[in-house]
Amino acid sequence: MPTPTLLLTRPEADARRFLASMGDWPAVISPVMRIEPVDHDAARLHDAPGLVFTSGHAVAAAGPGRGRPAICVGGRTAEVARAAGFDVTEGEGRAESLMPLIRAADVALIHPHGRHVARRLPVPGVVVYDQVAQPLNDAAHALLAGDGAVILPVFSPRSADLLSQAVAGARAPLWVIALSDAVQNAFRARAARVETACHPTGQAMRRAILRMAGTEQS
Repeated sequence: MPTPTLLLTRPEADARRFLASMGDWPAVISPVMRIEPVDHDAARLHDAPGLVFTSGHAVAAAGPGRGRPAICVGGRTAEVARAAGFDVTEGEGRAESLMPLIRAADVALIHPHGRHVARRLPVPGVVVYDQVAQPLNDAAHALLAGDGAVILPVFSPRSADLLSQAVAGARAPLWVIALSDAVQNAFRARAARVETACHPTGQAMRRAILRMAGTEQS
């Protein structure tokens, strides 16, 4: 049985980075949203004593790290923040894991984030980018109209909201891997199978893809 095709719908750079980590895997890339900076009070972020980052997309808006403390939701965001010069404390991948880190912080914190957020944090927030919806491309529509199994990793509630509508009526058997239970719920009535990764990280999503593909081919 052929290897199921991945449908990767994160913003272009994120999707290509994830695909590179999968090796030689058949895939279609069709971003369901793009990241666009929005006007904001840049000086407020550049002068902030400390930051909370729940996405790597927000890091650039905060300016050079200059050794300032940054609480980051998970590994990829932490990697981006370290590269920008922040002194990083890393969470466990979910917003809930940030709460004790925020409470323990000894400086004032600001949370730069996207227009669509999964959870508000108990610190002041600043919208620094928008997640603008995009339609699936022709290659994605052709994949969903085929007979072969499609594995759809979904990384955020915003993506889940957009994709659950975009894949409605797909002919292909659709197997969804969700980063969280909140993401999973959007697909219960639309997918042949839905699973949640055991941990909200790219590595756990990769393991879930391998597990799912192995189950289908057995």
